[in-house]
Amino acid sequence: MADSSPASILTQADALLRKNLVFQKRNIWSNVRLVTIPFFLCLLLVVIQMLFDSQFNADHGQCGCLNEKTCGLRYSTSDQAAFCAIPNPSQWTPLLQIPSPQYRAATTPYLSRSSPVTFLFTGHNQSLGETLMQNMYSNSPAFDEDLANYVLGSSSLPAYTNYMDASFISDLPINNIKHQCSPNSSFSILIHQPPLSFPKEINCVRGLNLWRNSYFDVNKELFKGYRKGNPQEKINEYPAAFDFQNTNRNRLSVNIWYNSTYKNNTVIRPMALIRVPRLVNLATNAYLEFLKGSQTKILFEYIKEMPKPETKLTLDITSLVGPLFFTWVILLLFPVILTTLVYEKQQRLRIMMKMHGLGDAPYWIVSYAYFVLVSVLYMLCFAIFGSAIGLNFFRLNDYSIQLVFFLISINLQISVAFLASAMFSDVKTATVIAYIYVFGTGLLGIFLFQFFLEDPHFSRGWIIAMELYPGFSLYRGLYELSQSAFAADYRGINGMRWSDFGDGMKEVTCIMLIEWLLLLVSAFYIDQITYSSKHPLIFLQSPSKKKQQHYSSNKQISKVVVDVENSDVCQEREKVEQYLLESTANCAVLCNNLKKVYSGKDGNPRKLAVRGLSLALPQGECFGMLGPNGAGKTSFINMMTGIIKPSSGTAFVQGLDILTDMDRIYTTIGVCPQHDLLWDKLSGREHLLFYGRLKNLKGSVLTQAVEESLRSVNLFHGGNGDKQVRRYSGGMKRRLSVAISLIGNPKVVYMDEPSTGLDPASRKSLWDVVKRAKRKGAIILTTHSMEEAEVLCDRLGIFVNGSLQCIGNPKELKGRYGGSYVLTMTTSEEKEQEVEKLVQSISKNAKKIYRTSGTQKFELPKKETKIAEVFQAVEKAKKMFPVVAWGLADTTLEDVFIKVANI
Repeated sequence: MADSSPASILTQADALLRKNLVFQKRNIWSNVRLVTIPFFLCLLLVVIQMLFDSQFNADHGQCGCLNEKTCGLRYSTSDQAAFCAIPNPSQWTPLLQIPSPQYRAATTPYLSRSSPVTFLFTGHNQSLGETLMQNMYSNSPAFDEDLANYVLGSSSLPAYTNYMDASFISDLPINNIKHQCSPNSSFSILIHQPPLSFPKEINCVRGLNLWRNSYFDVNKELFKGYRKGNPQEKINEYPAAFDFQNTNRNRLSVNIWYNSTYKNNTVIRPMALIRVPRLVNLATNAYLEFLKGSQTKILFEYIKEMPKPETKLTLDITSLVGPLFFTWVILLLFPVILTTLVYEKQQRLRIMMKMHGLGDAPYWIVSYAYFVLVSVLYMLCFAIFGSAIGLNFFRLNDYSIQLVFFLISINLQISVAFLASAMFSDVKTATVIAYIYVFGTGLLGIFLFQFFLEDPHFSRGWIIAMELYPGFSLYRGLYELSQSAFAADYRGINGMRWSDFGDGMKEVTCIMLIEWLLLLVSAFYIDQITYSSKHPLIFLQSPSKKKQQHYSSNKQISKVVVDVENSDVCQEREKVEQYLLESTANCAVLCNNLKKVYSGKDGNPRKLAVRGLSLALPQGECFGMLGPNGAGKTSFINMMTGIIKPSSGTAFVQGLDILTDMDRIYTTIGVCPQHDLLWDKLSGREHLLFYGRLKNLKGSVLTQAVEESLRSVNLFHGGNGDKQVRRYSGGMKRRLSVAISLIGNPKVVYMDEPSTGLDPASRKSLWDVVKRAKRKGAIILTTHSMEEAEVLCDRLGIFVNGSLQCIGNPKELKGRYGGSYVLTMTTSEEKEQEVEKLVQSISKNAKKIYRTSGTQKFELPKKETKIAEVFQAVEKAKKMFPVVAWGLADTTLEDVFIKVANI
């Protein structure tokens, strides 16, 4: 049996879920293409990895070899040498980092290739400082073949390891810093570091020591040495500076300035080994010589790296570019979700579902759960396939960590889509913006966000601020997982585990979790105040207080309007006020002074669409609304169905206020909108099954109701009911919209021009359906067909400029506004005057209402006109002049409409 109670949340959710599953079944190939995208991207990464391993590693990623068994440095290029075994690393003399000659800080006489190397120094005791600086390097001309006894420096850039010192193998000479350079102070030595042996030139360069009065003076002068530190933008570089502070015979206290830019620690490169140790050794030896004499010193003989075995370059491409690719893969779901939501909004399908009883809670629960299910299946396929083909990103990191992270990320993505859908009303625009978001996020992530992420000097606070952008928080999480997988593969250990869940991963997981909850709540709130037209303070507002305020304001407005209305309209208003005093539940529809004003745009004035409409519609009546285009009929229907809110006044449907009880009203009404709101890929039967479930029809009752609906609108035979709607003609879609509005026997039905586009046979069949439907409820119908209005409607109301001009049944209106006959006569234009004289002889108060090319129409008052006299006069006229055609007709509803509307 049919259940007349409203459908429960579970019933509504079941109906929506079934509809969504059928809709996705129709889009199966689109879903397959979507799922294959991560497969192709994973395969692309595998192919790139294989090409890299086969091409790059074979030539450049391993130590050079003479044959399969003989490999070593002597057989390697400079690129291959880094991968060779070095069981006994070379010993290299420690050097100072000195500027290139053209950049050295010096006075004018020294600006040449022999420019001195200038050191600044300060302290509390100038004489002690000068002594210590004098002790740092000597004037000994003899070469004793031990480079550790000399203060050597190089302007070559430092390397990232000490296996091979760049200063010894570069083309630049090594500089020997002395107080004075004699003509024969330069020499050449043989560098012997097996398997390498080569000569190296060592040139003398003068060391110049300059005193400054304070620490601040040294800082100021060093800063001026940078290109941006002086107006001329010239480099004026010092190799180092010393602040001996309060050094004396009992203590050594020294600060050393050095140029840290030689570290070259950009985000994309490792940090170079800067030449600082020798500076510390110089200061120490100078102090020892000050205390003990020139024979006492700490000899800094060499520096060397730790021994290392032979290695091969195992570069995990997936872990390096994974954040970019995987960000794109995950975010590709965003356009799909967003366009689905915006499509329902653009096509007004959601409001159509809402008008037939689908509540906000079931819609959100089912839609959200559905998107989560699709996203989870998508990510499972992605992770399983990635693991199956051996991607370290999935294989090495803990699967439970990946599961938690991906679950949070897809939930955050769905929340962002729901929030973003409130900003768009066009699918094409939403699609373009969504894909810009997808690809822009990946590119900004790898070229901007990752740069800041790997910069140790960049503020962590700004990193957190950037992660508030959902795309960057996703990128950060994928970056952390990629780095863990890369390090695990390089070291041969496990990737990220819960035991070593890094601070970065904890941080971004917490941010995404909090964002997800906040954005979800925000999206639901914005949806309520925009799409469901709820008050911004919906959670604080009292419905009873709101209803009382509207009722009191409506009573005041009605007093202003009564004086200018026709008697029948005034009677209708009095009837409404009487019902309001008694009970609003006695009428199917009760409108009390309903008004709608649209605000002016682009300099246009305000538009008063509905002007204080009062209407009482009992059960079992079909009320027709007639009026020219723009009269306010559709605005009235939109207010009654909750699409727009009235500016003032209210209405009651089955005793429920449209201002406060619209959600309950939706369970009792049916709507056939002006334009067909249908899913192209669902069949007519599937539409009716969905809306029937929303009306709480179940089992055999639902099946029978769907069959009867299809038969009633002539969509049952020929398999039309099982065809997709996109194959329907315009008339078939219109008939389906009517069937949807009537399924479940709603107590009130709104039909906005239901017969538009129908052929005469289909129109007559539709009229029979409406006649049967009004026995079970009330119907409000708008139409431009006078014939339809006269056949279907028990009462009619004619709207002009938003006002109800008259109201009554068709016969009453024709009697009230059409008390005349219409005489039409066609003759030659020369005989028009004679025709007018003839008509005046029939009725002195006859009025000409139409004339063109010999055809004239006259209104003859019924009180003064006898039909027999008209026939006699016409027969007499035929003998006097030729009459092409003539006719006498009673007043039609169309004549009444034209007269009332002043068209």
